[in-house]
Amino acid sequence: MQVLELIIFAGLAAIVLYQLYAVLGRRVGRQPEDSPAVPATATPIERTAEAATGAGAEEGVHLTGLAAVKAGDPSFDLGKFLGGAKVAYEMIVSAFAAGDRARLRNLLAPAVMAGFDTAIAQREAENRTETVEFNHPPRADLEKAEVVGADVARLTVRFLAEFRSRTKGPEGEGVDDRRTAELWTFERRLQSQDPNWTLIHVDAAEA
Repeated sequence: MQVLELIIFAGLAAIVLYQLYAVLGRRVGRQPEDSPAVPATATPIERTAEAATGAGAEEGVHLTGLAAVKAGDPSFDLGKFLGGAKVAYEMIVSAFAAGDRARLRNLLAPAVMAGFDTAIAQREAENRTETVEFNHPPRADLEKAEVVGADVARLTVRFLAEFRSRTKGPEGEGVDDRRTAELWTFERRLQSQDPNWTLIHVDAAEA
């Protein structure tokens, strides 16, 4: 009886082993060697850069943001732009405090210049003068980028700055340490030979 049971179990084991071999020994589904090697997919940053320079971009694709700016001016560099924006910020704030209209006109759009000129004129009428001293360079972060029309780029920068304002007036001298947060929008025609950006709008911002 025990011999018969052993024979039966051995037969069952052989059947199970055969079925396992039939399943595990056969290649199921697509294997790595079934398909030719496919190059790694480009990262989103690489794809954006490629689109911005026009390489591989299909006709009719509408670019936005920095990609659109880069497409209009392949030499555009965000780091250099923000570095220049910091310099422009200090220059404009200092020129406004000093009432230097000649310098401001080269940096501001007419509408912004008109507002600055009104404030300077009011200060002059009150016989006041002002100077500013920056404690350290302002912080500049890109808030928004867009291309309007065919080639007009507009970049909005959030500035966080700390500076000391010294004023003199009929009542005497005053010192005021200020912390400001503002949104400045700069504009430039991308196809223009002039590399300078013009300040076209100023808004208060949350720090």
